[in-house]
Amino acid sequence: MPNISVLILTFNEAVNIADCIQSIPWRDDLYVLDSGSDDETTTIARQLDASVLTHRFAGYAHQRNVGLALPFKHEWVVMLDADERMTPQLAREIEERISTAAPEDAMFRVRRRDMFMGRWLRRSSGYPTWFPRVLRRGRVQVHREINELYVAHGKTNDLLNHIDHYPFQKGMEWWFERHNRYSTAEAILIGGRQSIALIARDIFSKDPSNRRAALKALAYSMPARPFLVFFYLYFVRGGFIDGAAGYTFASMRMSYEVMIDAKAQFARAGKNAVHQISAHKGSAGIPDNLSAHSPSREYEDRGQ
Repeated sequence: MPNISVLILTFNEAVNIADCIQSIPWRDDLYVLDSGSDDETTTIARQLDASVLTHRFAGYAHQRNVGLALPFKHEWVVMLDADERMTPQLAREIEERISTAAPEDAMFRVRRRDMFMGRWLRRSSGYPTWFPRVLRRGRVQVHREINELYVAHGKTNDLLNHIDHYPFQKGMEWWFERHNRYSTAEAILIGGRQSIALIARDIFSKDPSNRRAALKALAYSMPARPFLVFFYLYFVRGGFIDGAAGYTFASMRMSYEVMIDAKAQFARAGKNAVHQISAHKGSAGIPDNLSAHSPSREYEDRGQ
């Protein structure tokens, strides 16, 4: 078995952390980087022999970069969120790929299966979306505090198998609270979107992450966008095949887009409105250093 280190970022993940750690076959160098949980997260992690460190949260990208700078024993690091589960099929594939990795290989991306109401949201979740989760130590940095962007110094490859993702383990209220914060950040970032010329160029990019980012930027300029998002997920992507779970999730995604548009329109209403929406960044748990910066060789990581 290849030597692999593991990094898990946590904040009040008592409901998730045990299942996450127990899904991982490599545990001789497993770090949990916690943001100051006030539940049993760190206690449970230590009981499962994880090395637990605490670092005050100062932004999503910042926290990941702090984690990636930890003194890992091994060259390759698997990074998971606490609500993600390693599958046996993906674990075997990771071992096979890194054992034959070329010196220029720096990062591997995986797809997630989003679980909701007892089933995989294969159609209504926007699947497939790629997430950097296997990183060569010292060769990857994370930029942008919302929907992080990964910059790989070397080659990026894609894996065939999946991580299982359970974004509703903390309840429906938590999902809405989280996306309320995300929508504020997205509304602030709208002003820094790419020009139409750059969007048109990236729509035809060979890289799926670039295409997705360009389509997302284009979508923000479309009228009735929240309803189009619902129509796309539920009818075009076949979310209706996901049953009640597909309808519910597509409706929730529409509500998220409504929040983004409402906050962006509020900000455009005048200077005072901009100050008001910006003033709530800190209180909403959103870092102050949000940026629309887009360096080369980036890959977007967006939780559902």
